[in-house]
Amino acid sequence: MAEEIQKIEVIQLNPTARYSEAGFWRKLSRFARSAGREVVEKALWLYYTLQRPETPAWAKRTIVGALAYFLLPFDLVSDLAPLVGFTDDLSVLLVAVSTVAAHITPEVKAQARRKAAEWFGEV
Repeated sequence: MAEEIQKIEVIQLNPTARYSEAGFWRKLSRFARSAGREVVEKALWLYYTLQRPETPAWAKRTIVGALAYFLLPFDLVSDLAPLVGFTDDLSVLLVAVSTVAAHITPEVKAQARRKAAEWFGEV
C-alpha cells in the first residue's frame, strides 16, 4: 500500500504525467468561468480530497483518473463548445465524487467553496 501511495505522489509531482498539480490549476483558472461553478467546485472537492493524507490509495487513484480526464486537451466534447463543452468533464467528476464521497469531508467542501468564491463571488 505504501508503494501505491508513493506512485500517486509521483503522478502528482511529475510534470510530464497526464495529471499534474500545475496543470490542474492552469486549466481550472483558465476555464473556470466557462466551465461554471458546479464543475469547478466538484474538481476542487476531488483535488482537496486527493491532498488529504487520510484518503486511501484506491480513492486517490480514482481522483487522479478523473482529474487527468479533466486536464485532457481533447475531450469527448470539446471544452470550447458553448453550453455543452464541459458536460463530459462534469460527468466524469460526478462519477468520481460519488465513488469517493465518504472521503469528501465538510472541511474539503468548505475549502472548495472558499476557492470557488474567489473566482465566482459568494453564492
